[in-house]
Amino acid sequence: MKRILVLLTGGTITMVRNHKSGALRPADVDTFKAFVPEMFAGDMEVEMLPFTPLIDSSDISPANWAKMANAIADNYNRYDGFVVLHGTDTMSYSASALSFMLENIAKPVVFTGSQLPVGVLRSDAKENLLAAIEIAAATSPDGKPMVPEVTICFEDSLFRANRTTKKNAERFEAFDSYNYPALAKIGIHIQFRTSLIRYPKSYHEPLFLHTPTSTDVAILKLFPGINEAVVRAVLATPHLQGVVLETYGSGNAPSAHWLYQALRQATDSGILIVNKTQCSTGSVDMGQYEVARNLLKAGVISGYDITTEALLTKMMVLLAQFPGDLERVRHLLSRSICGEMTVG
Repeated sequence: MKRILVLLTGGTITMVRNHKSGALRPADVDTFKAFVPEMFAGDMEVEMLPFTPLIDSSDISPANWAKMANAIADNYNRYDGFVVLHGTDTMSYSASALSFMLENIAKPVVFTGSQLPVGVLRSDAKENLLAAIEIAAATSPDGKPMVPEVTICFEDSLFRANRTTKKNAERFEAFDSYNYPALAKIGIHIQFRTSLIRYPKSYHEPLFLHTPTSTDVAILKLFPGINEAVVRAVLATPHLQGVVLETYGSGNAPSAHWLYQALRQATDSGILIVNKTQCSTGSVDMGQYEVARNLLKAGVISGYDITTEALLTKMMVLLAQFPGDLERVRHLLSRSICGEMTVG
């Protein structure tokens, strides 16, 4: 019998409606269980671990990521898989962060949530949760976990977590993975695409945690008319170590000399700047246009087809993992660690 641990961190999926006031409130574990009795009716053992207090996903912080990662590590040998219930607004950030924090992961960690609370008649909570539990318990013919990586299960798809972005605030299809196909499609049957799933070289390596994070990072999004004062204000942020530079198209930026100078001075001072296209689909190619080559000359690193969520959390984890070793961090930012980007 497979054993699955469900972490309740908060979010819409954990909410129920107060019948008197009509307001939504967090559900306690017993109330939540009562809405989804099917969790305990299958051929697997499901246990729940609630966070106290439950957290609105807008309030999620790196400390919460560390708490999630530690909860998984503390229970790693007792369970076959893990499901994390989380609010949708920052789920891609949290799930991406855990993909970098949990080194040598060899068991499923499936994030899910819902667009409507579990206590609402048309809620998508039950469907998403039951699918996530089934995926967390699924094994291949050789008995190994079917999806031994950090993923997001939502509506009819299972995605690699660090490839996802929340795309819709109203529809049940809330997430997408624009630059990497879904790992599974969920219908009457769950169709796993094993050729797309990352499998560990060894299932016997110990799980290693990287929970410290650096928050000395920023996102600088370019736009027509952006001025020098704005750019320099961001780059002059005290203690700044890393910047996600959101550029146009295939990684292009204005050709203004002041922009090149500002970026060059920042990289010379030890700030790591990574080029991330503002487009949902496609990759950075800093050798294609002259305006992109200027970024290359300024010491900007290519982020290829990584998402902003994955790039930011990867940067935060690496900067804390290798403090003071900028060359090591720079090298790792330009290569794929756990399937978060397609290099080259």
